[in-house]
Amino acid sequence: MRIGELSERTGTPRRLLRYYEEQKLILPDRCANGYRSYDERLVDRVLQIRGLLDAGLPTRIIKQILPCLDKPRRIHFSDATPEMIATLENERDRMSRRIECLTRNRDAISEYLDAVRSDNTAS
Repeated sequence: MRIGELSERTGTPRRLLRYYEEQKLILPDRCANGYRSYDERLVDRVLQIRGLLDAGLPTRIIKQILPCLDKPRRIHFSDATPEMIATLENERDRMSRRIECLTRNRDAISEYLDAVRSDNTAS
């Protein structure tokens, strides 16, 4: 697929997709005419990258953990430094706290909706 289709399917601006390529987060094929050709699997990859960026991970860390997100999983890091491990642990813990907060908020909204709906049906 071309960059426009990947952009549309992932909701990611073309400029950002080019940045991901520049950072070696995605690697499109090149056609004979020099145009980029994006494999179907890159749709999920781009969505994963966006999710990790939204969670606060820097691209240098994302680049290192992307192989862990592939299936089958390939986990081997000969260059995993103590700093990288500490960064990932901190990010994981921060994400866990955020998930807990979001879960509490979701549950509160659900309870509110249940109460509103039962009030509306009782009237």
